[in-house]
Amino acid sequence: MLAPMNASNDNIVALATAPGIGAIGVIRISGPDAFEIVNRLFKGKDLLTQKSHTLHYGTIVKEKKIIDEVVLSLFKGPHSYTKEDVIEISCHGSHYILQRVMRLLIDEGARLARPGEFTQRAFLNGRFDLAQAEAVADLIASENETAHQAAINQMRGGFSLVIKNLRAELIHFAAMIELELDFSEEDVEFVSRAALTQLITDLQTAIEGLIESFSLGNVIKNGVPTVIAGKPNAGKSTLLNALLNEEKAIVSDIPGTTRDFIEDEMVIDGVPFRFIDTAGLRTATDQIEAMGIERTHSKMKEASLVLYLIDLASDTIKAYHKQIQDLEKTGVPFLIVGNKTDQAQETLKNIVASDIRSVLITASTKDNLVGLKTKLLEAINLDRFKSSNTIVTNARHYESLVNTKMALGQVIAGIDGQVTSDFLAMDIREALYALGEITGEITSEDLLDHIFSKFCIGK
Repeated sequence: MLAPMNASNDNIVALATAPGIGAIGVIRISGPDAFEIVNRLFKGKDLLTQKSHTLHYGTIVKEKKIIDEVVLSLFKGPHSYTKEDVIEISCHGSHYILQRVMRLLIDEGARLARPGEFTQRAFLNGRFDLAQAEAVADLIASENETAHQAAINQMRGGFSLVIKNLRAELIHFAAMIELELDFSEEDVEFVSRAALTQLITDLQTAIEGLIESFSLGNVIKNGVPTVIAGKPNAGKSTLLNALLNEEKAIVSDIPGTTRDFIEDEMVIDGVPFRFIDTAGLRTATDQIEAMGIERTHSKMKEASLVLYLIDLASDTIKAYHKQIQDLEKTGVPFLIVGNKTDQAQETLKNIVASDIRSVLITASTKDNLVGLKTKLLEAINLDRFKSSNTIVTNARHYESLVNTKMALGQVIAGIDGQVTSDFLAMDIREALYALGEITGEITSEDLLDHIFSKFCIGK
């Protein structure tokens, strides 16, 4: 666990740009003495008399020795990222220069920031809530348009507003229930049980929608694990290469060439897919191939989607039906990919094409890869979320929503069972607690340390 952090009594410094040689490197310092610390090293204008949100050129000097020419960006609290005094020092991107400047700042009274400490201070100082703070890390990690948009929406408070509105509705009724406890001897009912039931039902519906959206949120952050499976020589490695548009996997006419899985990612219409090419499914001819086939079965069980290739040129109709039956037993969503349409047996081709779960391609010539990509997007069924900007992408938020739903279910059960107000109040408080954990209205130091320790240093 990280040591306790104080949001205002000391000064922190860190490299805000990625490590490595570059044209520019930025060092960020935040705290009550940030301006004084930098001013003691800066030769140029007196920083203590300058306005916020201004840039200043000068040099960093120690004992009359120039360390570097720099540009300073000044941000006076509370109009800064952390709501404290902040200075960003743009230096030349030499590793030596950056480390030397940071060492000088530490010698002058700053300390090295912990991972995520700038953002943690922003949260503790009230710049944004916990869900918005977590979105900062998601924004930095975003690698496609969909992930970027989801993080931006959450960082700007879209998700938090939904949660706060739900919580506000529940707080009103909770207050009425708590008031009933003060008049318990008079058997007074301040809130209609029918109205409370309707509210809880409406809240459950809204929360269920958020919980359901996590399937999309998880895809946005982590991609869709998609296993490419089938018998040897069905064209699995050829398909992987065609999708990625590079020679990622070895392609050979010799059955059993792929002994282990090969993995890579691509983005289709803003959705990241992690394609996994696997060993061909058959009776193994040696121990190494047997291990590869066993890993194929394991990967198929873990996958969100299986692309199962059928060799339209050489498979028999009987073998095709047996493969599909075995595939259905796994319980994993799958697409049937009829490959080698240019060499296809017409009868088998028509049987495969008649299945609504199928798509026909020729991987070697990249024929109908567009149709395959369309089927991939249809298979993961994300269209139902396209119209909504509120998507749950964080596993911690998902867990809190599930706990909220359970607590609300207990409230409904209590109303149906005509329990007393004190028991209803307990269940409502539990629901409020779970919702409050999402935005940080209810939190603990351990939770904060756990969340912000996953951030990069300097953010």
